Amino acid sequence: MKQSVKNTGLFPRNFFYRTSAMNMNWVLKKGSLLLWCLTIILGLFSIQFAHAQQIDILIKGGHVIDPKNEIDSRMDVAIADGKILRVAENIPDGEAGRVVDATGFYVTPGLIDMHTHLFYGTKEVGFRGFEITNSYGSVQPDAFSFRTGVTTMVDAGSSGWRDFHTFRKQTVENSRTRVLAFLSIAGHGMLGSVHAQYVQDMDPEATAFIISQNRDVLVGIKKHHYRGPDFRPVERAVEAGKLADVPVMVDFGGHDPPLSLEKLLMEKLRPGDILTHTHFGSSQRQGAIDENGSLRPFILEAQERGIIFDVGHGAGGFQWDQVIPGSQQGFWPNTISTDLYRLSMNAGMKDLSNVMSKFLTLGMSLQDVIERTTWKPAQVIKREELGHLSEGAEADVTVFKLREGEFGFLDARGNRVNGNRKLEAELTIRAGRVVWDLNGISAPAWEGDF
Repeated sequence: MKQSVKNTGLFPRNFFYRTSAMNMNWVLKKGSLLLWCLTIILGLFSIQFAHAQQIDILIKGGHVIDPKNEIDSRMDVAIADGKILRVAENIPDGEAGRVVDATGFYVTPGLIDMHTHLFYGTKEVGFRGFEITNSYGSVQPDAFSFRTGVTTMVDAGSSGWRDFHTFRKQTVENSRTRVLAFLSIAGHGMLGSVHAQYVQDMDPEATAFIISQNRDVLVGIKKHHYRGPDFRPVERAVEAGKLADVPVMVDFGGHDPPLSLEKLLMEKLRPGDILTHTHFGSSQRQGAIDENGSLRPFILEAQERGIIFDVGHGAGGFQWDQVIPGSQQGFWPNTISTDLYRLSMNAGMKDLSNVMSKFLTLGMSLQDVIERTTWKPAQVIKREELGHLSEGAEADVTVFKLREGEFGFLDARGNRVNGNRKLEAELTIRAGRVVWDLNGISAPAWEGDF
């Protein structure tokens, strides 16, 4: 019920109306002031809370090399909730749940190995070849990644459009390692050598469709092991690459006499496409270095037009008689990778840190070696959220020891080059969790009797 106040004549007729309005204005003014004060207090509290946010892991005193962010100095790295929280000098360790003393070590983004074979399985394929597809020739990612500082592995064409779904369920979704992949232009991937000759099964539309349905994993297309006298597999791979807007990686060669490397690099491939096994030459594959030890004149021109030269060491794709003359004539690969599979891991290649050490031995700077295994491959596969230590990035971090002494490094032909520096992965962190700790530097010391 609506009520009114009776005017007794003691007050002006509009007294109560004016008084109520004044009280309301007072309340509004006071309320606004109170709200403003509360906002300031909450803001200050938020700033203080952010500053005092709990650090899960603090890596202190290491020499940080982060090419994307142009960091090359002694700094601390703070990790919280699986992300990079801060990279700065002298972060207070009182804020940290766990402190890692990285004095004397190098701290880098987690490594990206851009050429691996991970479709491990127990299928007896029954075809001659590398037994890469769902068989024993491939390796389990987690068994070989973290111990060498690798947090992201890119499978190079082990599966094709016909069997990628098996690879995804079997390998990608059951690995702590981040697994990405190039999809083979051959429908059955690397099931057998015969399948790499079956051009009719190299379907650009089907390949591009599978990529469009799996962009969270698939980053490109792989052409490999074709022995014919023509460029049809390359052309089909590039067509699929255009449809899917992804780069193409080419394992070139196999015909005697060899096809023209110049035609491949200058006419067939696009800027951003990749030649792997860069430092390899044979009677069936023209190398970057000719028979006289000279760098072919079109190699640097191809690199300048945007062709990516990837190492892809493997069991047969890395020769000192190609690498050394090339480096002496100013030719260096854009990316350093292993071509990790059953045969290469126990031969001259061994692992990514060993391949990186070979380039240190040849005179490449440590900063350039790190860039070619972190930020550069991230750019090549168009995953620029990877390969750096920016605040907010997923906390994939590697801590290296640079050992000094006498070391021998093998190429894929069994020839040795001696060096005096070798990288060794001391600690690997994947998404904010310690997944490899060689000497327990992230763990508390035992305080009991010993």
